[in-house]
Amino acid sequence: MPTGIIVIDKPRGLTSNGTLQRVRKAFGAKSAGHVGTLDPMATGMLPLCLDEATKVIAEVESGGKRYEFTVELGARTDTGDAEGEVVERSAVPPLDTTRVEVALAGFRGVQKQVPPMYSALKREGRPLYELARQGIEVERAARTIEIRRLELLALRETAIDLVCECAKGTYIRVLGEDIARSLGTLGHLTRLHRAWVEPFQDLPMCNLEVALAGARDGQNLLPADAALQGLARASLTWDQVEAVRHGQAVQCPTHPRPQEGRRVRIYAPDGVFLGLAEARPGDWLQPRRLIHPDAT
Repeated sequence: MPTGIIVIDKPRGLTSNGTLQRVRKAFGAKSAGHVGTLDPMATGMLPLCLDEATKVIAEVESGGKRYEFTVELGARTDTGDAEGEVVERSAVPPLDTTRVEVALAGFRGVQKQVPPMYSALKREGRPLYELARQGIEVERAARTIEIRRLELLALRETAIDLVCECAKGTYIRVLGEDIARSLGTLGHLTRLHRAWVEPFQDLPMCNLEVALAGARDGQNLLPADAALQGLARASLTWDQVEAVRHGQAVQCPTHPRPQEGRRVRIYAPDGVFLGLAEARPGDWLQPRRLIHPDAT
């Protein structure tokens, strides 16, 4: 099985799932999943996990992300980006760097954000975007988000270029609309690029066509534990490997020593990645998410 992770630079115009399915088919993977979702208009980093590597998605999907985006001022669209129809227009007041910086300061830190109707969130089993396309709007509960960095890159007469680093669950389209309102006008995104997703920020992205061309030879495929280097590590004996394969806890020192309940990377004596275990008191490790032996 083609177990591993490939970090794609998603092209504009393709959905995250569309990108995932093209790569899954090219590699011949039975299962696949992506870390985070990008809108069709968006470009940038989209980590894809194939086969047994899908077991690590839960450990990394809550990581921070960095976006670079452009807000066109003076008009609001039904989708919050350039893919939608303009539904309202407004004059753009004279802006300067100081005024924009003051507005941006109000969005940094922990706050509440109402998800957009054009999103994959579900109501009674139906994605909200399906309801939105039918002209139906339902109430959405505000969610807690965290904006860790928000800076102005460029200011033009009717547009602003921004960079944002944020925690999981932040909708940049909504952020762009809210920033425009704070400036006394309306706005929508015309560009959205995800520069990185933790913990892949130091890894180069692979062009989709290059990834598809090299799929037969497994090129550009990273090992499943490439996303887990921030976790503590434990090296087991062969007897312990056999035990964890049967779901049994083993006692083994971990470096560095993790807090109880934290995940730990576990390895066989030959360095093969076995999967994840949960740290218990007294250096005990309870296996939780194991990689199938045929995938290592």
